[in-house]
Amino acid sequence: MRFHLKQIAIQLCPPVLLPLMRTAYRGVKGRGPFTNPHEQNLDIYWDAEMEQILETWGAGNVWSEIQLALAGRAGKALDIACGTGKTMEILGGERDLELWGCDISDRLIDRAVSRGIPRDRLHVGDATKLPYPDEFFDYSYSIGSIEHFTEAGIADLLNECRRVTRAVAFHTHPVSRSGENEGWITTKQSYFNNSTEWWLSKYCAVFGTVRVLDSLWEDDRSRGKWFVCS
Repeated sequence: MRFHLKQIAIQLCPPVLLPLMRTAYRGVKGRGPFTNPHEQNLDIYWDAEMEQILETWGAGNVWSEIQLALAGRAGKALDIACGTGKTMEILGGERDLELWGCDISDRLIDRAVSRGIPRDRLHVGDATKLPYPDEFFDYSYSIGSIEHFTEAGIADLLNECRRVTRAVAFHTHPVSRSGENEGWITTKQSYFNNSTEWWLSKYCAVFGTVRVLDSLWEDDRSRGKWFVCS
């Protein structure tokens, strides 16, 4: 008779400890335990290849979705982690919308300026320490950005977003296909790949009302979600 260690452990383990044991087992099997970085990987935002990726990656999904979200709206809108300004350019057809942007990379901001976005509406700096007055913007949004911050940075960014936004904030990013908290994934661009519930807890700690909507964006490991906050 063959005995499997996993089956024996399940039989002997008290029920209250089973979820913890299963998490540990998944780590051994290769998914890896939940990890939490102490700092972001920032060098990539001065990389020429990444600059080119940012010019095309949202076509056919998130760029169409943010246009629908902001269609017909009037007022000031902040693009948090605006990168090369491509999203701002796409939204430029909304004549009643005054677009602003911020990003940590001066290289990417220079690219935004080169496409005709006024430099006085662009800021080079950390999104967790925004330089704008309270409720300066009617709307704000981030696209594929917040998942690259540390856990402390996510909280700081959301609090700053709430402080400077009067009406509605839109954030889209990946959540794990597995529905589990896979932690900090290190690929070309490191990010949190966690459950919708994990992310919702972060948003609800800051905003009074949060709605979760599906995005068309997806890859083999993640699905895109919109978190609409007011």
